[in-house]
Order: sequence, then structure tokens, then C-alpha cells
Amino acid sequence: MQVKPEDLKLLVQEKYGEIASQSKETNQSSCCGGTSCCGDSTYTIFSDDYTMLKGYNADADLGLGCGLPTEFARISEGDHVLDLGSGAGNDCFVARAITGETGKVTGLDFTDAMLEKARKNLEKTGFTNVEFVKGDIEEMPLPENTFDVVISNCVLNLVPDKEKAFSGIFRVLKPGGHFCISDVVLDGDLPEGLIKEAELYAGCVSGAIQRKQYLSIIEEKGFSDIKVEKNKAITIPDDILSNYLSAREMMEYKTSGTGIFSITVTANK
Repeated sequence: MQVKPEDLKLLVQEKYGEIASQSKETNQSSCCGGTSCCGDSTYTIFSDDYTMLKGYNADADLGLGCGLPTEFARISEGDHVLDLGSGAGNDCFVARAITGETGKVTGLDFTDAMLEKARKNLEKTGFTNVEFVKGDIEEMPLPENTFDVVISNCVLNLVPDKEKAFSGIFRVLKPGGHFCISDVVLDGDLPEGLIKEAELYAGCVSGAIQRKQYLSIIEEKGFSDIKVEKNKAITIPDDILSNYLSAREMMEYKTSGTGIFSITVTANK
């Protein structure tokens, strides 16, 4: 089944609207944030541990990330930071702990339920220099040359037009600004059974593209000093794979050299 870009966006909005009302434990029970997608196994496949980071907000941690973009984001006190696909706000609150009172953090998301959850979490903090804005990453409703740093955590793989996304990032960054993005990429081709399963588009697998293509898009959009800061292989357990592949297909997949990876990438404007 070929998913049209507009249908994919609706699917993502619907899925993440459901996820917003679930606990972190429920979201971590499968590869795509919900037991209806990948079965009832309890695996934390993508997300990294935030709990030791300054600014960590347990209410805002839904276990949906695939890295720690703030780790390599070189955020300084006073910076204006943009988080793309900000969800319940966890990365924004971590970034706010670094920028301090003189900085500003903006979270962009297009799922109403996530924005509502993030704003409720924000109210509890009392911060006046964090805001959450509704918008599509492909058509960001934000002014150019505004942000010192752009971050994103396991979101751009869900965006149908990644060229538009990175063009938008380049546009809103100040000259000399930079981004740090954690995302999922592929080395080699996924089996058809995984590619065609629409629910996986609302997780962190089938929306991903080839690593070389991903990095090439970043370069083509004008960024320099592109660096993969972190590279983590993702292993999908057999009882999840078996929902989509036959035993023979599973064996071929495991021996094919194909890989799913969480990478954290930085680049400068």
C-alpha cells in the first residue's frame, strides 16, 4: 500500500493524538508508541534515558525519542532554540535548562493533543520564555533568521518531504546557527512487509530513508560541517518482526546486512 503524503500526515496526527493520552510505559511497549501497532511485547526499542538530564520533566517524557539531541546541540545561555515535533515538551524543557532565563525555547508541533499536553506541562513550570506553536514542519509558520539552534528528536523521519523540512530549517536558522537532530535512517532496503505496513509510518521505521540520501539532502540544502555525532543500531525483536514477516523473510532480513539506525546529526548554516 502506497501511502500518500497527505494521508501520512493525517495518520501521524491521529496516532500521536492517541499517544498523547497514554503513559510513557504504554508508549514504550512497542516500536510505534501503542500496543495496537506492534503487539504486546515490552521493549524500549528507540528511546534514550533522559532522567539524569537537567530540566527533565517526567510529565513531558512519553518515551518517543530515539536520541538525546540536546547532548550535542551546543546550546548556550541566551540562545533561541527551536524544537521540531516538540510533543509533550520534554526536549524543550531540557533546552530551557541550558538557555536559562535570558534565552527562549519554541516548540513546533501539528498535533492538537500534544500541544495541549505540552502547554499544561508548561503551566506547571512557570517558565515565561518557552512557547508551543502549532505548525507543519514542511511549512513552518516562523520567521527566517530567527533561531540560534534547531533540535528535533525522532520526528523528521515522519515528514513526507524531507527536502522541504531541511529547507525550512535552513531558512529559520540565523546565519552561523546550527542544528542537532536525532532521527532514524536505513542502511539497505527494508522487506516489503515492513514497508507496506501503514501503522509503522506513525512509528519510527517505515518513514525513514536511506542514510546516504538523508545526509545528501542536508548538504544539498546548504548546510556545512555535517557530522554524525552518534550512531546506534536498532534491533527489532522477533515477536514484533513476526507480525509483518514470515519466518523465511525474517531470516533473510537478519542476514541481508540491512540495518535500522538511530543517528544524531549536527550541521551548520
